[in-house]
Amino acid sequence: MKSISYGRQSITQEDIDAVVGVLHSDFLTQGPKIKEFENAFAQYVHAKYAVAVSNGTLALHLCMLAKGVKQGDKIITTPITFAASANSVLYCGGEVDFVDIDKNTFLIDLDKLEEKLASSEKGTYKGVVPVDLAGYPVDVERLRNIADKYNLWIVEDACHAPGGYFINSKGTKQFCGNGQYSDLQIFSFHPVKHITTGEGGMITTNNKDLYEKLLLLRTHGITKQPDLLHENHGGWYYEMQQLGYNYRLSDIHAALGISQLKRANKGIEKRKLIAKRYNEAFKNTSIKIPKVKNNFSHAYHLYIIQVKNRLELYNYLRKNSIFAQVHYIPVHLQPYYKQFGWKKGDMPVAEAYYEKCLSLPMYPSLSEEEQDFVIEKTINFLKNENKSN
Repeated sequence: MKSISYGRQSITQEDIDAVVGVLHSDFLTQGPKIKEFENAFAQYVHAKYAVAVSNGTLALHLCMLAKGVKQGDKIITTPITFAASANSVLYCGGEVDFVDIDKNTFLIDLDKLEEKLASSEKGTYKGVVPVDLAGYPVDVERLRNIADKYNLWIVEDACHAPGGYFINSKGTKQFCGNGQYSDLQIFSFHPVKHITTGEGGMITTNNKDLYEKLLLLRTHGITKQPDLLHENHGGWYYEMQQLGYNYRLSDIHAALGISQLKRANKGIEKRKLIAKRYNEAFKNTSIKIPKVKNNFSHAYHLYIIQVKNRLELYNYLRKNSIFAQVHYIPVHLQPYYKQFGWKKGDMPVAEAYYEKCLSLPMYPSLSEEEQDFVIEKTINFLKNENKSN
């Protein structure tokens, strides 16, 4: 059997045709496909506005800029995430603080967040960056109530969760990224994500002022929009109104994203079937499988289990051409962050989670035969471990 990775892209002939169509068109970048992709994605997550950018990390950076993060501002996030969720704060001169995770959801622990805020001087923190880890939606309805109480903004890192949702207290379905509770939401289109553009990202919001600020920041701080100009010398005229960046996405990438988005719902359905088969296979073993609360719909970017002897299982699977992965090494234990005083023991739940977590293969094109092979090898490892004990 060929090697099986923890995640991978799926490229169809329709995807290829969409990209080739752009290559034959008049615009390779800054053309009509960008707006088409933005509109389609905003509709998919039920948000008012969407801004396409070069990748998910830059999406986070633009969000921090749009929210005015500056030197000395303190922002809270989770230690179990990719480094970019925290790094984006540092890019703007801000300071990162961490709140430990919930032992069941692996998401930022909202009880501990509220405890931290209640015990801190008012105004200490400016915002919070929750992460929909693995595709499990954060309860942003509750988080919004906490944020309002302590005057915080919310930038939701929903890179793992397009298509995920929860049912709020009024019985309404709330999709990740819809902007109902968060100020801004970001997504990534890296090849292992739900949809891919090769590299790319998206910011969604329901706030028109933030939307217009993002458009300006994305393109060098430059605008040609007549109603925003201080002067107007003619059709060629543009103004740089603030310091911005070249964080644009090309029409080539957008065309691929539009094509991929058309089958996003089918991808979610397949991911849920894969998770269901894993759950059934592992329910009577020592493996801790993901548990999802009622009224929450997991998008299953990742299928994360927890096991003893994680390193041994990881190596055993690799020997059998199954390339599982670990998500994530706690950010506060990265050498760069240790210089700020973070150390082992600061986030005990996150650290205990890291010792046992392993992401098994999860992607729509994973065949039943391949998944059966992953299950078989994982269970064989457990049986051999029990014999040796």
